[in-house]
This record gives sequence, structure tokens and C-alpha cells, in this order.
Amino acid sequence: MSNPNKTLLVVEDDPGLQKALRWAFNDFEVVTAEDRNSAIAQLRRHEPQVITLDLGLPPDAGGASEGLATLQEVLGLAPDIKVIVVTGNNDRENAVHAIGLGAWLFFQKPVDAELLSFIVERAYTLYQLEQENRDLSRRDIKEPMAGIIATSPQMLEACQTVEKVAPTDATTMLLGESGTGKELLARALHALSPRAKERFVAINCAAIPDTLLESELFGYEKGAFTGAAKQTQGNIEYADGGTLFLDEVGDLPLPLQAKLLRFLQERIIVRVGGRKEIPVDVRVVSATHQDLSELIKQGGFREDLYYRVSEISIQIPPLRERQGEAVVLANYFLGKEAAQQKKGNLSFSSDALAAIDAYEWPGNVRELANRVKRAVIMAEGKQVTARGLELAATETEPLPLNLREVRVQAESKAMLQALSHAKGNVSRAANLLGITRPTFYALAKKYNLDISQFGT
Repeated sequence: MSNPNKTLLVVEDDPGLQKALRWAFNDFEVVTAEDRNSAIAQLRRHEPQVITLDLGLPPDAGGASEGLATLQEVLGLAPDIKVIVVTGNNDRENAVHAIGLGAWLFFQKPVDAELLSFIVERAYTLYQLEQENRDLSRRDIKEPMAGIIATSPQMLEACQTVEKVAPTDATTMLLGESGTGKELLARALHALSPRAKERFVAINCAAIPDTLLESELFGYEKGAFTGAAKQTQGNIEYADGGTLFLDEVGDLPLPLQAKLLRFLQERIIVRVGGRKEIPVDVRVVSATHQDLSELIKQGGFREDLYYRVSEISIQIPPLRERQGEAVVLANYFLGKEAAQQKKGNLSFSSDALAAIDAYEWPGNVRELANRVKRAVIMAEGKQVTARGLELAATETEPLPLNLREVRVQAESKAMLQALSHAKGNVSRAANLLGITRPTFYALAKKYNLDISQFGT
């Protein structure tokens, strides 16, 4: 497929939502379809790069069989296309099944057009990269958000914050557990900044002995200590013009914290054993898995330094809080590792997908990547099982007989509760639910909710 235009196919049987989505994507040529046959016809005619697919299509509008069948047929005709399946809040099992069949990710109703637009744009960017046969080396591509896969609202919010902050010179703190992707986001901050053509220098403050850390950061003069045979630049000076990433900054010893604070205030360094003041223009990005507020109370971290290194703070959620994202990431790692190990087209078994979705992932994305890599290396058949991932098989709950009715009841209840909490203010109620005001009214009409009782 080689359509030069940005084309999005919306497969949705609800005319109101179909119309709303048509106008939500200004940068795309949007075409629509209401069932499987029309979807395939539009696919052949317009060759879209991205598809949003409601799983509840006629003649099985209350289930997912027709939507899943459409997904399989679409990917059979265009395996590179990015399909975003749209599901209800209680439809996780089918969403996971869709990911296993090859969907790029799933998005839960009610649809927030702004958030979905951001996701579609990311899908299109990824499609372009893959069309250049570079998908297996995305971490090496000079693309701002390369290597970052975000589908959950929490992670998307972190990515959006990175994109807003990147063009500035604000010192930025990335907070999150080990393995959540702090360095990837730090690299994205650099790649999106005016400093992108200069160096990105990373130093792990916890991995270098205290006795060496000062010279690593600030450099040293010849003869400053035994073994200092020549004048040597430190990482701060080496990053001049670019970005310095201080990973695990909470592990900095107190004497070095004072010296780092002076640099941040004056943008001048003095090498170990030297007296010459050297001006350095560098953007500082820090990261830590520690609670710096608690460290400050214990006297382990300077409060004045904290305010210097965290003009902007970005919280990176642990994988266990990124709903559905573990399955998306697992499929990405599976494809990458299978290609590298020359294992062909491996896929996850249903018990593996359920286990991935249910596991807490204490080691976050790093643990997930390592487990998938090991499972691919050890795999003997065409599928990776829960046992291959060394995860306990999980029993999945049976689906209700009428999933659409369950969805209507759950969303109706949530909307009425939000209205009650907002004292009848529809805009506030919509914000509480994470949707737009027009979407709130559209859903209220669809579900025949009497919102007049709240005085709206």
C-alpha cells in the first residue's frame, strides 16, 4: 500500500458517533463504514493507513464476533495497517483477543475525540516508519518519540507533557519506578528540543562510586589525583550545547549535590584540581525512582537542589497501572525478538495473553521485555505460552450474555454519578469522566438518560 495521503477509515455502526469522528481528525481524509462488507470495500478503494474498528458490528452488534472477523479480514488484506479497536469498559477479554489477532491497540468507550486523535496520529507515524522497513530498529531512528509505545491514558498524558516541555530549557524531573522508561522519555525530550543536533549525555549516579562521581561529572585537571595523567572533560562539559541526563539523581552524595546546585545556579563549572571557571550551556534532565520529598525530610537530599532540578516534574506510571498496555508492549517485543532470533511469525497463546494482562509486572517494561526475549529464544512451536513466559496461567471470567446491556448500564450509572457530583454541571461532569461535553450529551441521548433532574 502506497497511498501518499493521510487516510483514516472509521468502522462504526452508530451514525452519530460516525459523524462526530469524521470531523475530529482535521489532518486526515476520513472515510467511514458501518459493517464488514463496506469496511473491506473502503479498504480496497482508499487504502487507509489507520483504521478505528468498533467490535460491535451488525449482525452481531451486541457481541464481538463480526468485529473480530472484520479485523482478521482487514489484516489478511493489509497486514501493515494499524487497527485501533474500540471497545466498551467491560470488554477487556475481546480487546485482548483483538490484540492477539494483530490489532495495534484498543481504545475504550466513551470515545474522547482529542485523545483518540493523538493515538491515531501516533499510529500513522508508526505506519510510515514501518513502510520504510525500519520498524525493527525504531530505538535507533532519529524520530522524537521512537521506541515509546503508549496506549493508556496515563502514559499518553506523560508523552503529551514531554512534547509540551521539550521545546523549553526547563530542568525536568522524570519520576517513576525502575524499568518504566525514564531514559526513553529523557531521550525524547532531547530529540524534540532545539538541542536535538547536539549531544545527549547520560550518567547513572547510582552506578558510579562516590569517589569517582565528581570527576565524571565535572572533569579533572592533570595531576589532580593519582592517575590523572591528562586534563579530562567531565560529562557536564562534554554535553555543552546539548542535554545532560542524570539518572537516579537521588543517589547523589550531599557534597556533590552542593556542587551541582552551584552549577545549576551559575551555569559554571570548575574541574577537580582546577581553578578556572568554565561556562557551560546545557539542559539538565534528571530521573529517580525514589521519593525525594521523603529523602529531603531525612536529610538525604537538598531541598534547594530539588526545586532546581524539578522545574517541571513528569510522573511515569508503573506498567501495572497502564490498563491494557502490557499486551500491546508484549506484542511489540514479540515481533522484534522473533525477527532478531529468526523464529518466523510467532504469536501468543490465549493463556499467555491473559497471563500478561493479569500479571502485576513489578519490574515494569524492562521485566516484560526480558521475559518475552527469553520466551522467544526458548520457543519451539509457533506460539509463546504462559508457561514459556514463566507466568501463571489465569482463568478468564466468562463474558455476560448481553455485553451491550452491561456496557449501557455501567456507562449510564457513571454519567449520572458524575452529574450528581458536579451538581448538574455537564462540563464538570464530562471532565470528571475524561470526555468532552458534546460526547456527554451524545451518550445521554443514546442511553435515553433524563439529565433534566439535575437542572441542566
